[in-house]
Amino acid sequence: MKFPKVIRTYCPRCNAHTEHSVSVYHHGKRRSLAEGQRRYERKCKGYGSSRKPRQKRFAKVTKKVAVKLQCRVCGYIQVRTIGRLKRFELVEVKK
Repeated sequence: MKFPKVIRTYCPRCNAHTEHSVSVYHHGKRRSLAEGQRRYERKCKGYGSSRKPRQKRFAKVTKKVAVKLQCRVCGYIQVRTIGRLKRFELVEVKK
């Protein structure tokens, strides 16, 4: 899917439709000292057992793409999920 690098959409902080610059959202590195991560590691600990059964056949072949929209007026960032896509590309829109 081809998606424009700049879109005009609603900004809740400006309370108006403004131009937003678009980029692909990537999650950050997990914090090893976060409570959830410590709980997960404690659950995984043991005699070679895993927390959940290993998946033998993978049904999903795509990931859900999320885009990060940054308002060009106030700088407010919002993340919007697009859905499952095989290919995602940001393109310049010529006027």
